[in-house]
Amino acid sequence: MESGVRERANVPDWTRWVRDVQDYPQPGILFRDLTPLWADGAAWARAADTLAAQVMADGGPRPAFVLGIEARGFLIAQALADRWQAGVLLARKPGKLPRASYRQNYALEYGEAGLELHEDPIPEGAPVLIADDVLATGGTAQAALELVENLRGHVVGFAFLLEIASLGGRERLGELPVFTLVRYGADGKAETLG
Repeated sequence: MESGVRERANVPDWTRWVRDVQDYPQPGILFRDLTPLWADGAAWARAADTLAAQVMADGGPRPAFVLGIEARGFLIAQALADRWQAGVLLARKPGKLPRASYRQNYALEYGEAGLELHEDPIPEGAPVLIADDVLATGGTAQAALELVENLRGHVVGFAFLLEIASLGGRERLGELPVFTLVRYGADGKAETLG
């Protein structure tokens, strides 16, 4: 196909709802903007259903919590948690939480950052799915994983709308399952996975 997307029966070309923004947030970065997907209620509901179905088809435990990474990950976490009546946890930027929190610093492909999570929201051993919009280098997701593990939760996998495979994020996350709707290869072409 012209777009490089593998079409399957009843699987939308999710890239229709992805807008490419050159040189954002800095020169040389190609930002994949998902706001068109969130603006289309029917498409967003189907995307969330599709991602949730991938998670459950894996056969792992049903998440008791979905942890969203600030800020776009909050949208994905809430949509997925709603499908399982699971709790939502918020991994916030430093200084945004009102109570005692645990902090994990990490490197991005274009800078450094940190995440914080309240110290008490996860019962020991509770299954937690980590959600964000894009898997790039995996630094943010790895920091979220470490937050949950340090608070004695059990990470059962990761859910993303997009994966930039050439940046190696999946490998950084080890053996845990990674669920995504679209994977962009090194050539920039997209493969629809769900």
